[in-house]
Amino acid sequence: MSKSAYSVFLVVLAMWLVRIVDAIIPADLNTWGLIPRTLTGLIGIPLSPFLHGGFGHLISNTIPLVILLMLTISSRHRPWPVIIAITLGGGSLLWIVGRNASHVGASGLVFGLIAYLITVGFREKQMVSLGIAVLVGFLFGGTLLSGVVPVFTSPVSWEGHLCGAVAGLVVGYVTTEKTRSFF
Repeated sequence: MSKSAYSVFLVVLAMWLVRIVDAIIPADLNTWGLIPRTLTGLIGIPLSPFLHGGFGHLISNTIPLVILLMLTISSRHRPWPVIIAITLGGGSLLWIVGRNASHVGASGLVFGLIAYLITVGFREKQMVSLGIAVLVGFLFGGTLLSGVVPVFTSPVSWEGHLCGAVAGLVVGYVTTEKTRSFF
């Protein structure tokens, strides 16, 4: 578990260091965000989870991300390929279908991990994975449902949330085998 906590700490530390540097230097690092259907926007696919619009945005992503990363890392045999697949899959989908804006933040990964853990739990039907799915549904189910609803007047990237959730669902489906019962 301490190895899991250490790796989650490093990811979150990197996000915070990027935000601090972005607040200090005169350049805007969010220009490296994911900009759909542009060549320069491709770099945002792996970078956007580390970029945030401000400290409030970063704080709102940090707590759920820590919880979801810890659940994923502590319950899955090979968590990092899953986390990377959700990040790249959700980002790629957002690059294809997102509105013309610079999309930044880790919420696509947050929504991807929510959908992934719920999908895995109900596909595997093992006590631990099903328990995690129920916990995640209880903690984040409302956020999942409200966060993917299109709000065209909001600067929040609802389509980033939706693309992350779709990626999490697909990765959860592809990486698990459906079992008949958990008894």
